[in-house]
Amino acid sequence: MPVKDCKTEQLIKDTAKRIFITEGKMSATTQDIADAAGVNRTLLHYYFRSRDVLFNMVFKEALTKLRERLHEVLGSGLPFKMKVENLVNVFYEELIKSPYLETFIALHLNQHPDKYEEMFTGLPGGKERLKNFLKEIQSEMEKGSIAEMKPLNFFINLFALMAYPFVARPIYLKMFDLTDQGYNKILLERKKNIISMLFLK
Repeated sequence: MPVKDCKTEQLIKDTAKRIFITEGKMSATTQDIADAAGVNRTLLHYYFRSRDVLFNMVFKEALTKLRERLHEVLGSGLPFKMKVENLVNVFYEELIKSPYLETFIALHLNQHPDKYEEMFTGLPGGKERLKNFLKEIQSEMEKGSIAEMKPLNFFINLFALMAYPFVARPIYLKMFDLTDQGYNKILLERKKNIISMLFLK
């Protein structure tokens, strides 16, 4: 059996990431990935036993990075509004680099909820940070800085406002004849809109 070459393995993984997450070609085959990476399919299967193994590895790595960054913001001692602004900034930074990550999550969430329940709770102190964030939301409502509702609804609103434009990206690109660059510009402008929609003052 030949010795595995780390550079070749990384090349295949990087190519798969570009195809799946950056270009959104979820149905790409191992042959498509091998051709794009400039290797033969047999070699790809040597490093990654199947398309599903490679597919899940690529998305798990991207999701883990996003989760760790959001986890860090939730645990920060920043004032609430600044914390929310940072959550939005981190989410958009990661999703603009991996624009179809949210589509993958949406497609697989209902089928495999157990795989994603650790999005916020799987890291050390994750559950506690999430509970504390909900308490902060309640406190801000009492101060009058955000509209009154169940704290969980505010949390859902926040992530819906952030995530939906990425899930609907292919529709809007076609509907409004936008380029990827043009749509990303709109997304970056949208960050301020999200904050203004969530906060009363």
